[in-house]
Amino acid sequence: MVDKEKIRQGAKLILEAIGEDVNREGLLETPDRMARMYEEIFSGIGQTAEEVLSKTFEVENNDLVIEKDITFFSMCEHHLVPFYGKAHIAYIPNGRVAGLSKLARCVEIYGKKPQLQERLTTEIADAVMKYLDAEGVMVIIEAEHMCMTMRGVKKPGTKTVTTTYKGVFKENADLRREVISLIK
Repeated sequence: MVDKEKIRQGAKLILEAIGEDVNREGLLETPDRMARMYEEIFSGIGQTAEEVLSKTFEVENNDLVIEKDITFFSMCEHHLVPFYGKAHIAYIPNGRVAGLSKLARCVEIYGKKPQLQERLTTEIADAVMKYLDAEGVMVIIEAEHMCMTMRGVKKPGTKTVTTTYKGVFKENADLRREVISLIK
């Protein structure tokens, strides 16, 4: 549960610390806006995808399922600035598939907290394996990190790509190549 009052106080302290006038017209409501925003963008803290991935449908064939280009936004835990991009999830079901929107919700849940891209990739894959009892999963995330774009090395357009393979994807390089070719 987000403590909005502490966020408001912290926002005022930050504004004062950078030399701003917290009573300036444009900043009067900023602490409240930040509290509402943080409640939304950090809503994944303490959450899992168990509930969203519990709605499944029986299938006759356990053929490859790919949900690609799932847009996401997250916050770098090192600087608390955004990183954003696309997630691609491929899995081999074990008799049951999730509704397609459920995979996107899974990405959203794990992205809405202070995060590392590498951990986000693994958490999504682990959730698909655990909650869908999949035979295997492959997750690829491509993201741009504002901590590299607007500060530090200042390299806009630089993308970080992370991958993880579980189950049948770990042993089957041909299956991995098939997924990569279908994503591109």
